Amino acid sequence: MDAAHSRHMTYPPPLYRGDNGELTTTLRRNNSEPDFVYPNGSRVHYLSTGKTTDGLFGLHRYEFGPELTGPDPHYHRTTTESWYILSGSMRVYDGRQWLTTEPGEYVHVPPGGIHAFKNESGEPVSMLLLFTPGAPREKFFEDVVGLAEMTDQERVEFFIYHDTFGIRDNFTVEG
Repeated sequence: MDAAHSRHMTYPPPLYRGDNGELTTTLRRNNSEPDFVYPNGSRVHYLSTGKTTDGLFGLHRYEFGPELTGPDPHYHRTTTESWYILSGSMRVYDGRQWLTTEPGEYVHVPPGGIHAFKNESGEPVSMLLLFTPGAPREKFFEDVVGLAEMTDQERVEFFIYHDTFGIRDNFTVEG
């Protein structure tokens, strides 16, 4: 490798230091039951969690029903978020404007990036969500349905704990 090429990004330190590899590969079949179902019927498959990846990343497949679904504009201080649209049309907010996505399109949000997504299509939408590092986002998505029962102080603490900061006074999440 030449010197100019070696000055670019390098591989991180090894996470596995063995000599022969391990029998740890997993397969999740497409027909697996969802890990969580929202009251509106939207389904979440936790393909990988921060716990199962030792904090490296979390990867979820979301299957949204045709109802209006998704968070208001917000940002995270510690995590990145990426979405890959598998089917349907999701509206995404890039901090400046709402854009309509199609299957095969990809959105990446670095820490601090203002973002949101909403299914406004009236049709089902499926997408992959990738979080890095692997924060416990599953607990956020499961508990967010109880926002209405929380006091104002509990709501503030909930969002701070889950590294989710709204850019409006009344942060809400449908779904």
